[in-house]
Amino acid sequence: MNVLITGGAGYIGSSVSHYLLDKGHQVTIIDNLSTGSIKNIPKKATFHKIDISNRKKLNKIFNKKKYDIVFHFAALINNEESIEYPKKYFENNFIKAKIFIENCIKNKVNKFIYSSTAAVYGNKNKQVNERDDLKPMSPYSKSKLKLENFLIKKKKDIRCIILRYFNVAGSDKKLRCGFNVKKGHNLILNLCNAVFKKKIFIINGGDYNTKDGTTIRDYIHVEDLAKIHLLSANLILKKKMFKILNCGYGYGFSVKEILKKFNLISKNKVNYKIGKRRKSDIVISISNPKKLIKLTNWKPKYNDLSYLLKSSLDWYKKNI
Repeated sequence: MNVLITGGAGYIGSSVSHYLLDKGHQVTIIDNLSTGSIKNIPKKATFHKIDISNRKKLNKIFNKKKYDIVFHFAALINNEESIEYPKKYFENNFIKAKIFIENCIKNKVNKFIYSSTAAVYGNKNKQVNERDDLKPMSPYSKSKLKLENFLIKKKKDIRCIILRYFNVAGSDKKLRCGFNVKKGHNLILNLCNAVFKKKIFIINGGDYNTKDGTTIRDYIHVEDLAKIHLLSANLILKKKMFKILNCGYGYGFSVKEILKKFNLISKNKVNYKIGKRRKSDIVISISNPKKLIKLTNWKPKYNDLSYLLKSSLDWYKKNI
């Protein structure tokens, strides 16, 4: 399989790139390196430093090589930043992506795996399935849903699987790539910083209607997610289809539960305090992955919270 990957210098894009190469596939990456790291890009991959909206340079790439499928990861993903700069997120996550996809189709590449987000569901306070109503709460999630809807309108002309990620964590098992330890914004990175930089860990809101007052998330290890991408690609290479699939384990952990487990793994006690709620924060986000499992026969391999946190911590220690 010859794969074109956008955003392959990012956390998930690079993890999937390494995974595909390990399985014997060819990988070409395009990334403008605005948020990704050149260090994440596999040496065996072909890399082009370009923006996904640069039609002229993209056409040159398509003219040189034929691609079986496109994995589209390129996007801005900071939920809080999107609230401050909504136009920036609309431009990057929708307008540029739309230009890119149209250019792919023009060049007779019509098979896509799209990296979307569970944030499109909004607050549901239950396990969510793909048929649930969508209520994105931030410019980030709205921009991702807008591209989903664009792809749906193109469904007669393309084969596509939209993957809605729940909270992705962990690192490549060989520690070749992982999340950005310098600029990232997520719970586990903040915990790592609290331990190694002696910072106070802030829990954003402690009075939610949950078992311990803190928000709950369904976490999925990036290596399990990488396998889902390959299984999904195999499906649309075999037959014409358009599917939307949840990517999670089907159960969640609260912030305080994550904190307690992290303290055991790091062998340090994180000092924390309860801060203000974040604007547009989702209270409970848990997937129903039955459709994914039925369609792909996927079986999670790294769904142990201790392993997930340890692999995150190992990556952090290597790159801090």
